[in-house]
Amino acid sequence: MARITAVLSCVWVLAGCAFFDSVRENYESQQVLELIGYAQKIAALQAEEQRRELNASSQMFSKNRGAYGRVRLALVLALPGTTFNDDAKAAGLLEPLAGAESSPGPMQQFAELLHTQISERLREQRRAAQLKEQLEALMAIERKIIEREQARPK
Repeated sequence: MARITAVLSCVWVLAGCAFFDSVRENYESQQVLELIGYAQKIAALQAEEQRRELNASSQMFSKNRGAYGRVRLALVLALPGTTFNDDAKAAGLLEPLAGAESSPGPMQQFAELLHTQISERLREQRRAAQLKEQLEALMAIERKIIEREQARPK
């Protein structure tokens, strides 16, 4: 009888854990959907309104450093075409979520996706900067060659 009670207790506890995991995933899924809608909304705003959203997201994150506030602020900072775009800071905000090894829920998966996209954009920006520097160096060499050619007596 004691064994049956122990087994039933374990089954009950496991079922409860599965239920709470399901509730947590549903809650996180709702948050992710909300964040996607939020990103679409702020992308359509005027510059001043976007800056207000940045301030609101920064304040939210300073009060609660949880995953939701972290991803929300990263979304705003990574918004292309804004004066406050800061992909490096956005990637830094997402790193703790993207690098976590616990079982990934919807929020962590979304954070990993954003982190990957932002990191790729940063790599492309660095590569573009390198190519620009190389081009400028080649142009400087070309100018020196032209100057030498012109300075030579004919």
